[in-house]
Amino acid sequence: MIRRSLLSSLAAALTFAAASTALLPAPARAADKPAAAPAATAGACPASLNFTFPRLQDDAPQNLCQYAGKVVLVVNTASYCGFTPQYEGLEALYARYGARGLVVLGFPSNDFSQEPGSQKEIADFCYNTYGVKFPMLGKSHVRGSDANPMYTLLARQTGTTPKWNFYKYLIGRDGKVVASYGSRTTPDDKELLAKIESLLGAQR
Repeated sequence: MIRRSLLSSLAAALTFAAASTALLPAPARAADKPAAAPAATAGACPASLNFTFPRLQDDAPQNLCQYAGKVVLVVNTASYCGFTPQYEGLEALYARYGARGLVVLGFPSNDFSQEPGSQKEIADFCYNTYGVKFPMLGKSHVRGSDANPMYTLLARQTGTTPKWNFYKYLIGRDGKVVASYGSRTTPDDKELLAKIESLLGAQR
C-alpha cells in the first residue's frame, strides 16, 4: 500500500510540473524581437550643401542638404543687370531637367550694386516678371570677406569668385564642385547643357 501511495504521489507531482512548464512564456525567437532602426548614413550631406539659408519669399530656413544627390547650379542674381533676362533661361532649365535631378539655386546679391531692393521686392520681381519657381535664397554677399559660407566654400574649391551677376557654379550628384561659368554663359549654352546632361546621367 505504501509503495502504491508513493508512486501515485510521484505521478501527481510530475503531472503538475508539466502543466506549470506549459504556462511559462516561450523563449523569444529572433523573429519576435523588434527590428533595429537602420543606422544613419554617415556623411550623407556633402560639405558643398551643408548650409542653411532663409528662403527669399518668407525667410523660412532652408537646409540645402535636401538637395544632396542632385545636380546643383548655383547662381548669384540681380534685378537690374544686363544679364537679368537669364532668369527666364534658368527657369526653363529647371523646368526641363528638374524631374531628372537638377536644381537651380538663386542667391540675390547687391555686391555689384544692381540688387538694391528688399527681399519682398526681389521675390515679387522674380515671380511676376520671369515666373521663377526654382529655389531662391535670401539676399546676401557672394564675394569678399562678407561672402556667405556657401560662396566662401565655392570660391575656395574653384579658385574663383563671382566676377559679376549671374556667375554660375555647377555641383555634381556626389557634392563635388565640378565647374564654374562666367556671366556671359547663358543657361542654354551648349557646353553647359552638355555638362549638366553628363552629370545627370552619373550615379551618385
